[in-house]
Amino acid sequence: MARFCSLFSSSSGNCTYFATAKGGILIDAGVSAKRIKQALCDRNIAPESIKAIFVTHEHSDHTKGIRVLASSLGLDVYATSGTIKGMEEQGVINGKFSVHVMEPDGVEIGDMLVKSFKTPHDSYESCGYTVEFPDERKAAVATDIGHITNEIMNSLIGCDLVMLESNHDVGMLQNGIYPYYLKRRILSDIGHLSNLACADVAAQLVERGTTRIFLGHLSEENNIPELAFQTSFAQISETGAELGRDYTLEVSPKENLGDIIRF
Repeated sequence: MARFCSLFSSSSGNCTYFATAKGGILIDAGVSAKRIKQALCDRNIAPESIKAIFVTHEHSDHTKGIRVLASSLGLDVYATSGTIKGMEEQGVINGKFSVHVMEPDGVEIGDMLVKSFKTPHDSYESCGYTVEFPDERKAAVATDIGHITNEIMNSLIGCDLVMLESNHDVGMLQNGIYPYYLKRRILSDIGHLSNLACADVAAQLVERGTTRIFLGHLSEENNIPELAFQTSFAQISETGAELGRDYTLEVSPKENLGDIIRF
């Protein structure tokens, strides 16, 4: 049985857990190693059961805990070559753990197959990930996305569970306190996905059979969890799908104190 938990999800730190009975992986480690280890232990997950970290890109809210966590647990770290370059420049890579470039055919960790797909973001070479499980279930993490590409949609279609970025409400962002250059960056084609853009993708995925949608990477300044939820819920409802019968929809909190999802 596949297991999932969004341990941390916000503009200040991200870390997602996937596992089977043979062990687990983390996608990103954007808070301290101490907090990640505690979050795992709080769910009766031995930190030593983690086999690898997969990094979406080099920004600190995705890499903050990697150096200490990978060094202390002896974890393999996987990323695109561009992201590895970015982590090297930032001093994340210290020679105390193994770093690998993602292979086109993916990486097998235990009985999971992890594959990457390109994402448009203002970083060296960002990506999202799909995770294929032995029971033919499939999940994905797709955050830090300026706009949706065909490659992204093709990677997400067929997933049972998708964690999808719902970063900001456009109105809140445009009328908020951020300086103009930052607003422009977030709204650009290499910025972040808005609630409306996320809702459009979520509706398409539910129509194609995805049954679990998690909204992630919400801005702490330019979004409200209920607003993100209602935006996607309204768009999905237009397809005729019924919440609780055909799909589930949840907002991943900044720090998840809930249980592991089994699917």
